Amino acid sequence: MDKKSFIFGTAVSDYNFIGREQESQRLIANFTEGINTILISPRRIGKTSLVKHVKKMLDSRQDVIVVYLDMFACKTEYEFYNALSAAVIKQTASHAEKWMEYAKEFLVRLTPKITFSPEPNTDFSLSLGITPKTHTPDEVLNLAEEIAHKRGKRIVVCIDEFQQLGELPDSLTVQKRLRTVWQHQQLTSYCLFGSKQHLMSTIFQRRNMPFYQFGDMIFLGKIDTATWVDYILDHFADRNRHISRELAQRLCEQVDNYSSYVQQLAWLLFSRLSDGDTATESQLNLAINDLLDNNEALFMQQVEPLSAYQMNFLRAIVAGYHKGFGESNIREEYNLGSPSNITRLKSSLLNKDLIEAYGRGLLRLTDPVFGLWLQRRMM
Repeated sequence: MDKKSFIFGTAVSDYNFIGREQESQRLIANFTEGINTILISPRRIGKTSLVKHVKKMLDSRQDVIVVYLDMFACKTEYEFYNALSAAVIKQTASHAEKWMEYAKEFLVRLTPKITFSPEPNTDFSLSLGITPKTHTPDEVLNLAEEIAHKRGKRIVVCIDEFQQLGELPDSLTVQKRLRTVWQHQQLTSYCLFGSKQHLMSTIFQRRNMPFYQFGDMIFLGKIDTATWVDYILDHFADRNRHISRELAQRLCEQVDNYSSYVQQLAWLLFSRLSDGDTATESQLNLAINDLLDNNEALFMQQVEPLSAYQMNFLRAIVAGYHKGFGESNIREEYNLGSPSNITRLKSSLLNKDLIEAYGRGLLRLTDPVFGLWLQRRMM
């Protein structure tokens, strides 16, 4: 199979997967021992890639089945139940005929439909049509556990973009429902993760929330610079391109070691080189400009709805302030309004996932490239 030098915007594996040895072993231990896991980190750090990497490592095991589900498109409780049931049936049964058998056996009162895509090498889709009239939530939420008992295996259900649960209508009731059922299961465990750190923290870290202390909470950090530098040098050399260790280090520093951005910026630099070339400082600067241009539409979409006060707050953070926003000199320099306005600004920007809290009361932008774009285009 042809190796791609750098991959971004999607989960990476094999040749493009880097590091995460300790995290992988911790997930493997949790998955095989039935420990629920919550992964929390900023976006673009590599949560999905890590989970899929571990899933692939366990695919050859006979005692555990790992199911992956992306919840992003689920806007209602029963859309989630349909997506969950389809994922569990498809990934625990060996072929399409088994899907139908499982659907009818474990979710009675259904007439499941399998749709074949006209595209070659495209997976089948399974439509179940679960509604409040056909099934109770408990029937759906116990599906994986019933199949686990039937097959005599552990099942791990990995749910990506789990913060969508907090966006569902009557979300608190749904959360209570899920926790009540899932906490009593013996052969099924869950790995829950998502791209909006603030919402994930709200669901799992507040004492009054149903999923508080649901499982082993892992805060996924950034991959260290030395590991990234070795990866970049090796991948350049594999295609007869070259980059100095110092320039590769600067590349990582520009995007604060955020995995997806390291891959993207490395590709933008790599694509400027011909066979046998060595990357230069000026080429890296051009690649950084390309990175900002490629993301400008997204960043513009993020800032367009913001008020002048909110934009001023972001400018203060970009300028190097991470606390003390209520102090008169900072409020006046950046026109942040009254001290009471500071609390509202913090809350609104946290909810929009544009800033995040860290350390003891410190604030920073959630996206380093967004910060770089603000610095260059908006300051």
